[in-house]
Amino acid sequence: MIPPDPAPRPIDHVLRGAPDDAALIDRAGAMTFAEAEAAVGAIAAWLAGQGLDPGDRVASWLPKTRTACLLPLAAPRAGLVHVPVNPALRRAQVAHILADSGAGLLVTQPARAATLEAGDVSAGCVVVAEDAVPLDAGDWLDKSRADPDALAAILYTSGSTGRPKGVMLSHANLWLGAVAVAHYLRLAPSDRVLAVLPLSFDYGQNQLFSTWYAGASVAPLDYLAPRDVVKAVERVGATTLAGVPPLWVQLVETEWPDAAAARLKRLTNSGGALTPRLVRGLRERFPAADIYAMYGLTEAFRSTYLDPALIDAHPDAIGRAIPFAEVVVARADGSRAAPGEPGELVHAGPLVAQGYWRDAARTAQRFRPAPVWSVSGGTAVWSGDTVVEGEEGLLRFVGRDDETIKSAGNRISPTEVEEAVLAGGEAREAVALGVADPRLGQAIAVVLAGDPAREPALRARLRTELPSFMQPQRYEWRDALPRNANGKLDRAGVLASLDPSRDGEEL
Repeated sequence: MIPPDPAPRPIDHVLRGAPDDAALIDRAGAMTFAEAEAAVGAIAAWLAGQGLDPGDRVASWLPKTRTACLLPLAAPRAGLVHVPVNPALRRAQVAHILADSGAGLLVTQPARAATLEAGDVSAGCVVVAEDAVPLDAGDWLDKSRADPDALAAILYTSGSTGRPKGVMLSHANLWLGAVAVAHYLRLAPSDRVLAVLPLSFDYGQNQLFSTWYAGASVAPLDYLAPRDVVKAVERVGATTLAGVPPLWVQLVETEWPDAAAARLKRLTNSGGALTPRLVRGLRERFPAADIYAMYGLTEAFRSTYLDPALIDAHPDAIGRAIPFAEVVVARADGSRAAPGEPGELVHAGPLVAQGYWRDAARTAQRFRPAPVWSVSGGTAVWSGDTVVEGEEGLLRFVGRDDETIKSAGNRISPTEVEEAVLAGGEAREAVALGVADPRLGQAIAVVLAGDPAREPALRARLRTELPSFMQPQRYEWRDALPRNANGKLDRAGVLASLDPSRDGEEL
């Protein structure tokens, strides 16, 4: 099925709803599409007057305010590149992203800016309070005429090694992602989408773009407890909710007014697999909702989705390619894997990102020529994930070949956790691993060499230096950690040494 309007446009053209319809709903009320368009133009004009050069990076470190929701459109309209920073990150991670992206401007709140220390922000980066960014100034910029292949955003994502890396996304990447999702979710102008995921997450940011492309309303929400989500569904009349498995577990366990639960007609999941038990729980709690299981990676946005009509019969499937994506299964030698044969998921087509920002080596590892037998050709993302094509052409996720920890929908670099653990000197050595957890998908376990009496001090320090989703839940201490023949830490040996009596314990 070919979606409508496939020709890519600049991403700031995505505000397509009727002028008087609500584009954005928050506690301050509703912002119409006409008002949102004017605000994007005002912010873009303000950015154009800040002395930045075309292509310079503008970072935002904000909760889901109106400014945070509109900057992804305003920065590209001004010829700049938007770099959203997860508001859950702490100063060390923020400093890395600012330095790595070479941001010339950071829009944040005074309380957040006050947590940054000397050296966290380079001399070439200006920190601006969110209140200084106009939403209704007299000056404004009209819709851009940018080349759809021009860089529009850099989203930072963690891998198995090193610090977060910036994925470069063009206008076309973002536009076609919005078109594809609006199309296969069958979003309509009457829909109201409750956006609970971080806007720095490609899945969360796309909720804005796909909703607005469909002419529907989006209600951004920063929540502290599952009950906040329930209240927001009631307050805004949400019809659509996207989440990750740990959130669904919490929402299934939360009391819902029957009317609010019945109002939701569309649930979308990514960032981890749904279990058959969880699918049954969602069915019981939200009887009117279609459940969409999806698979994606930031380097290609979204690869597959499963038609809701198939999820009961195939609860472990990740589905088929979304519009604009070509997804194939390749053997190690690059040939096509046969149905039923495990192989690497390779994503080709116009949703493939432009590579990693200023990192040619890692770009060459992940972004490689598509298999010669693919239809799209060109550059493809070799995901490193193993899948199997099963009956009805549906793909099933088997596992990943790297050591990335995937917890509560977040991809976490074990190296980054290890560096933080060792920074204070409480342990001599550390290895971070993902262990199965029914609520988080994976929990972070750290195996350390050193004195276990230092653990309270270590925990206290990490609470101030790492965001909540990167906090280790399990600590195991050793006199020494196993090493391989080359003298390097043996991660497989460390994993094998984990105390099995602690498996499944309450973390």
